[in-house]
Amino acid sequence: MTAAPHPPGARATVVVVGGGPRASGLLERLGANAPELLARPLEVHLVDPHPVGAGRVWRHEQSPLLRMNSMAEDVTVFTDDSVVCEGPVRTGPSLAEWADLVRSGEIEVPLDDAVRAELTAMRPTSFPSRRVQSAYLSWFHRLAVTRLPEGSTVVEHVGEAVRLTGDQTQSVWLEGKAEPLVADVVVLALGHLDADLTPQESALAAQAKAANLRYLPPDYTADTDLSTVPEAEDVLVRGLGLAFIDLAVLLAQGRGGRFARENGVLRYHPSGREPRLLAGSRRGVPYHSKTGYRLQGAPPEPPRFLDVRALLNRPGPVDFHHDVWPLIAKDVALGFYRELFTAHPDRVTRGWPEFSAAFAALDWYSPRMRALEAESIPSPEDRLDFETSDRPLRGVVLNGPNELQAHLRAHIQSDVTRRGDPTHSADLGAFLALLGVYGALPPLFASGRLVNEDGWWHGFFSFLASGPPPDRLEELLALSEAGVVHFLGGELKVTVENDEFVARSPNTPGTETRAKTLIEARLPDHTLPRTRSPLLRDLVAAGEVLDVAGLVRVDPTDSALLDHEGHPHPRRFAVGPYTNNKAHAAFARPRTNAPGFRQNDAVARAALKALAATPTPPD
Repeated sequence: MTAAPHPPGARATVVVVGGGPRASGLLERLGANAPELLARPLEVHLVDPHPVGAGRVWRHEQSPLLRMNSMAEDVTVFTDDSVVCEGPVRTGPSLAEWADLVRSGEIEVPLDDAVRAELTAMRPTSFPSRRVQSAYLSWFHRLAVTRLPEGSTVVEHVGEAVRLTGDQTQSVWLEGKAEPLVADVVVLALGHLDADLTPQESALAAQAKAANLRYLPPDYTADTDLSTVPEAEDVLVRGLGLAFIDLAVLLAQGRGGRFARENGVLRYHPSGREPRLLAGSRRGVPYHSKTGYRLQGAPPEPPRFLDVRALLNRPGPVDFHHDVWPLIAKDVALGFYRELFTAHPDRVTRGWPEFSAAFAALDWYSPRMRALEAESIPSPEDRLDFETSDRPLRGVVLNGPNELQAHLRAHIQSDVTRRGDPTHSADLGAFLALLGVYGALPPLFASGRLVNEDGWWHGFFSFLASGPPPDRLEELLALSEAGVVHFLGGELKVTVENDEFVARSPNTPGTETRAKTLIEARLPDHTLPRTRSPLLRDLVAAGEVLDVAGLVRVDPTDSALLDHEGHPHPRRFAVGPYTNNKAHAAFARPRTNAPGFRQNDAVARAALKALAATPTPPD
């Protein structure tokens, strides 16, 4: 089916606030769906203070030391036949395949010498720099622009949108501009946003200022001014996730230190300009590293036990910990055990068909499930224990800082070894199952009926599935051995006492760690009441967005923006992590039916239908 023709030259106008990879994905879906839904060209305006295509996070202008936490073969911006959407699938190369095409000359892209050299050496299992990903995303953006309907134009506006008014015809006001952009449809693709400090952070910042201490609040590490961090001094760091890994890289290698492999062991040679990073967090351990191998057994399957539609068909609220988590746990365990039984049958006592049938009939937390595991899987190391995995230092009491360093180094070394050893490929089975359930959850979050979800799930998912490349943890060990990183433990508490920051952990009772500088190594906790986005602030003040637990509420089907009474706007849409219809990633692992791709398609089709209903202006 194709759309009815309109008079030539009558463009339909779309303003996309945000020009990062999510906006590029929306452009691609507009181009893919337009032949069916809109027979006239588009005039698209992209508004962003950062470079279009790559956006803030993936812009070229950042340290070449910063890398992705995904292998090149696990990154794509294109739909494939796994994506469940109404629009046409348009396949394209993964990052690894794109690199091959660039090397062969089939794709020509402007690259600086450093990025081209990295591409030359890159393999499908490499973890590329963010600059390489920036080049891939920028190429995809240019491709998406060329695939818009014939006669379409794309105009880039370097700046920030501050106000949005109108209904049928809308006006988007830009900072410092006297006249607005006029749009038939507006899409907010704002990405990750800055936020004012939480009350706890504000109180700590005020105490630090009064005591003449240095406090660096949550921030995007690539944007943080690290020149204020003193050399050769103790610096407290709260957080051991990806932001901490980036921080350690920038304050070590970024200040002239170097890593060298000596007799098979990675060593760090300091420059003398590094601070001494005294680091802890709630868990007290870094994120698990990514695996360095592929599945050995049966292919992964979609979630079998987590049925979001069935949960939403029930009356009343859906309790995350009571109703949802046990199903997630069972699906992740199924992925883990499928790989264990089919790839490593010598480590189990029965076949996969028999075990999986018995497994399916039992509740995850039932005593009979524990008995089935014990009977079928002799080694406890081959059985899943989510609670211990989530808090590996819970209840651990050690005799002082030195014993803690040894304990943490052994923990990290064990993780690096396990994640690089295909005999433990069941971990990859669990990882892929985690991706499956994560991708199935957005409709439940968007429904407004989910209760008792306090952010734990996203943190747990990130801890298990969004960790750094294995060599980053090997580098962390080398930094620890060199005295540049010193671990503080879990459940870390930081206070200001006697004009110093003081950190304490129950893992080493009686130990106090003091410093004049504290860095919060994590992203800002964005909520609507604390947003720094002038556009969102204006929409809140005008009553044109609905705040649900600090998130912008949108229609779960097409991400239409809801007003304060819950009514969807027919020509205004919002996508991204600041909404309740969360799909954090603008790109994804191939063949995973990625939520971001599904949402982009739904938004593009809804926008095109609204544009098709817009009267064409007279010649």
